[in-house]
Amino acid sequence: MQPEDLVGHELRQAAQDGRDAREIEERWYAAGGAPAPDRAGASEPPAPPRLRELAGQLLDELALLESPLAADEPTGPTEIMAACPHWPGPPEAAATVGRDRLHAAWLGRAAGCLLGKPVEKLPLTGIRALARAAGNWPLATWFTEHGVSPELLAAHPWNRRSAPTSLAENIDGMPEDDDLNYPLLTLLLLQRHSRAFTTADLARLWLDELPAGRTFTAERIAYGNLLAGVEPPETARFRNPFREWIGAQIRADVHGWTHPGDPAGAAAQAHRDAVLTHTANGVYGAMFTAAALAVAAGGESDVHGCLAAGLRVVPPHSRYARAVRLGIETARAEGEFEAVVDRLHAAYDSTHHWVHVLPNAALLAAALTHADGDFTRSIGCAVSGGWDTDSNGATAGSLAGLLAGTPAALPDHWTAPLKNRLATSVPGFDRTGFDTLAALTHQEALRP
Repeated sequence: MQPEDLVGHELRQAAQDGRDAREIEERWYAAGGAPAPDRAGASEPPAPPRLRELAGQLLDELALLESPLAADEPTGPTEIMAACPHWPGPPEAAATVGRDRLHAAWLGRAAGCLLGKPVEKLPLTGIRALARAAGNWPLATWFTEHGVSPELLAAHPWNRRSAPTSLAENIDGMPEDDDLNYPLLTLLLLQRHSRAFTTADLARLWLDELPAGRTFTAERIAYGNLLAGVEPPETARFRNPFREWIGAQIRADVHGWTHPGDPAGAAAQAHRDAVLTHTANGVYGAMFTAAALAVAAGGESDVHGCLAAGLRVVPPHSRYARAVRLGIETARAEGEFEAVVDRLHAAYDSTHHWVHVLPNAALLAAALTHADGDFTRSIGCAVSGGWDTDSNGATAGSLAGLLAGTPAALPDHWTAPLKNRLATSVPGFDRTGFDTLAALTHQEALRP
């Protein structure tokens, strides 16, 4: 949240939006400003007061620049619906989702997240080398150090926070992760406010129940804005260069799970959640995911129909829709998934941060398309493609779990190490079983 670090990210976002920020960029670098940190969130040491003051001023100036893409990428719900010519109508008949299907979704989300945790932030070359060294390529089981040389581990060290709990030899239940914290918070939100919740209700819930240190990127900025008295949805826009990153997309699952067969209802609910922290493409990530999961929860479609339903709630001329279509088309054109991943990285690596929603949306769509509903291939492809490995693995596992329909349909080597136990700092849920979470989610799916 240091202003001097946010300027570089906002300059990159401006370039992606087509905003002309050359004069502001020149002033920033002439004053001694630095580009955005590549991997870490905050630079050290902090900038001197003079440069920090300038950073705040430039962030405000950047916010005033008009994007030529704004007409194709609205954030308001009415404008989004107007931009979507194939927006889905209400379901013809009320669909239901069973506890077993929701149980499989929770387990799938956890397993996919856990698979991606030890290699989060690693480059694609490192992920491939570590998996191959252990005889686990294409990815079909957990990452491990067994069989991996010390030299390779030194060249590509595991994510230091995750390795102690997410390598095969270390897994003992599901460790805490923001990709699981947010579905728990959504469950709390629905329990307290029902489907009629507002974005302000979500904001109050976060301040009451979400530790600030468990937030990242856009969520951390919005949290700080709330503490400073900024009201939603301005919390998503004020000095928030991460507003089109992946955060809202990882919060969408429960909205989809509790709207079986109703992609429009799921997308609308996910929108109210997403606009606390995100705009435009960042919001579309949540809506797309919720809609696709809603169709999967209804049990009447394959993975390709789910992805098509997700696209119906995204403005078709937006960069998000183009990213999803690119992922699907590339997966269909290439026989080997490595070639798919290489093409996507060639398209996005030089222009987008690894946590931005667009490259991750393309990869997620490609992984699900290539896997064709198979659970192991779905999470394996999503994680093996790099970028935000645990988030993509979680969403892929959620959808593939729903399509599997029951925990028994998921391979035991993915579910047994979870030990029906989830660690979290969200009050009231630590060490809760996934069967219990499925029952609680089922109650919310049945509420009108």
